[in-house]
Amino acid sequence: MAILLPAKTKYRKVQKGRVYGNAKRGSALAFGDFGIQVMERGKITAAQLEAARVAINRHLKRKGKMWMRVFPQKPITKKPAETRMGKGKGNVEYWVAVAKPGAILFELAGISLAIAREAMSLADRKLGLRCRFLSREALTQRF
Repeated sequence: MAILLPAKTKYRKVQKGRVYGNAKRGSALAFGDFGIQVMERGKITAAQLEAARVAINRHLKRKGKMWMRVFPQKPITKKPAETRMGKGKGNVEYWVAVAKPGAILFELAGISLAIAREAMSLADRKLGLRCRFLSREALTQRF
């Protein structure tokens, strides 16, 4: 299992920051007919994203096409256990993608509604945040 991380970053470590507001971009289906949208704000680890991606691909069995719309670009640092305060910032432990409500995580195309719904349900269980299933048909029928 290949871990997701950026090839190159401007800075090795970043400040924690806070996750405010809703997704400004990436909140509409752009590529596929079905998607999974985040309902809560928080951080999704690279391991969670990879597990969700693998779950989707295993369920699709090489049918259809999948797009991953988010990428873990933020490094999270951690100090070793039983270390005294001070002495600088810890080493990078893992990478996260900052998720705001409304952001689309994965998109699917070229498969039936039932298969897409089940694949996204499997992916949803791997993620730490509440998500909902979107389909292009349902979005066009609503308006």
